This record gives sequence, structure tokens and C-alpha cells, in this order.
Amino acid sequence: MNDILSFFSDGEEKNKTEKGVLYLVATPIGNISDITVRALKVLSEVDFIAAEDTRNSGKLLSLLGISKPFVSYHEHNKREAGDRILKRLKNGEACALITDAGTPAVSDPGNEMCILCAENGIKVTAVPGCCAAIDALCVSALPTRRFAFEGFLPTASKERRRRLSYIRDDDRTCVLYEAPHRIKETLEELLSFLGDRKISLCRELTKLNEEVMRTTLCDAVEYFKEHSPRGEYVIVIAPGEAEKACVPDAKVLFDEVNLLCDSGIPPKEAMKAVGEKYNINKNEVYRAVLEFKKQHG
Repeated sequence: MNDILSFFSDGEEKNKTEKGVLYLVATPIGNISDITVRALKVLSEVDFIAAEDTRNSGKLLSLLGISKPFVSYHEHNKREAGDRILKRLKNGEACALITDAGTPAVSDPGNEMCILCAENGIKVTAVPGCCAAIDALCVSALPTRRFAFEGFLPTASKERRRRLSYIRDDDRTCVLYEAPHRIKETLEELLSFLGDRKISLCRELTKLNEEVMRTTLCDAVEYFKEHSPRGEYVIVIAPGEAEKACVPDAKVLFDEVNLLCDSGIPPKEAMKAVGEKYNINKNEVYRAVLEFKKQHG
């Protein structure tokens, strides 16, 4: 490994791992061979490593032949652990932040660590590599020119419905993460909100049992009635059609505002959301809704 590292570094000063820097290091999502040469170099040279799960990360580094001190940094201790990491960075130590698999800070508490460092003048640099969302998008056979990454949908009903309504009218390909115990429910909700669309269901990416199902929402719902979900999923959804080039009539606006209000969203927020959807001012939505109510009681 040292021979490889020396070949790529070429003795250049800029390739040395800097002190007082937070490195966001992407790790393999399945196939250990996907670790990059730069990631190996940084992990070998930093003073300590912040990991989401020190046990899993310890196994990875052991396979890579790297031994470094670990600190635990995850969703439930990010505030306290973040302050301790920041203090060490201010004292001139270099830290590599890694997640269980993939790119830290993407749908991950590492984002808060990055923000904390930025607010305190600490340099943050990315060591790119695997990202399940990008990998799934690439193999989905769906449009990739424009896409939106949603991560995990909110669990709270009100916010979940709001996000689903945005996805419904988005003309970009959408990428979601979902756990096996929720995949059936999520696919049913997507079918209800979006109608039947082409999707790609990806699991075990880069692993021996990698599976990419290019199907539709309707067929996916039927599939899981007879098959048990296995592993974490990435759902890639074909974009909605941008078919509303003009302002819809008052009834459409009235119905959509009512739908959001029925889900618990306050009227002002509902009108604002509908306005944003059609790229019109919320006051215009208000006038249309008011006029419709006057005409139809």
C-alpha cells in the first residue's frame, strides 16, 4: 500500500494530510475494493477517526491494515461529540470523519459536523468515493441530467404528505432511501400520490447479491405482496411531467389548498405551498380560493 501511496503522491507538498482539518472520507458501500487511494492515505495519516459505528469501522480499517484512535460520532451524540472533535481540530489535530458506508454528510449527521467546523473557521475537505444515491441513479436507466435527492422521507404525517406532494409535481428524477420494514408502505404511498411511474429499486449495491429492479410503482407494490424485503433500498423515481405551463383554474387551486389543510397544514402555509408549486404569488391563490367559495358556497 505504501508503494501505491508514494506513486500517487509524487512527493508533492499539496498531497500531504494537513493538520487542523476535517476530512470527509467516503468508504465502500459493499465492495472493499472501492476504497480510493486518497482515502487510504488520509485514513493512514490523520490523528484520529470519527465514526458512526466504531465497531463496523474498526473492522473495515483492520481489513485495510490501518490502526488509528476512534471517537464515536452519530445522530444521538453529535452535539457533545461534535464539540469535542472541534476542540481537537482547533488544537491542530487532523480528523477523518466516516460513516458506516458511503459518503459522510449526505443524509448523515456528518452534515452538522461540517457546519460546526465552517462556523468556527475550520477547514473541511472531501475525499470523494462511493455514494449509494449516485450509484443507484447511474444504474437506474432513468433520466440523470436533473435529479433531486430526498434521502429518507419524514415520518411525521404532515411533513411526509408535504414532501410527497412536492415529489409528485417535480420534473426531476427523485432518489429516496428506505429501510426494509417501511418499503411496502412507502411504495404504496408513492403510488397513491404519484400514480404509476417507472422506478428502479436498488439493494446490496456493489455486493455479491446486488439487485436492481427496473419496474413500475404498481408492479413493485404487487411484488412485495408476495416477497419479503431484504436490506436497505434506494428508490429512483421517474420525473413527473411539467405539464402546467399556465395558472390552473380556481377549482384546482381550491381543491389543492383544501387537501393540504385536511392533512393539518395551516391555510396560509397551504396557500403558500400551492403558490410555490405553480410559481404564482400566494395572494393570487388566496383570491382564487375566495372567489371559488363565493361562487360555490
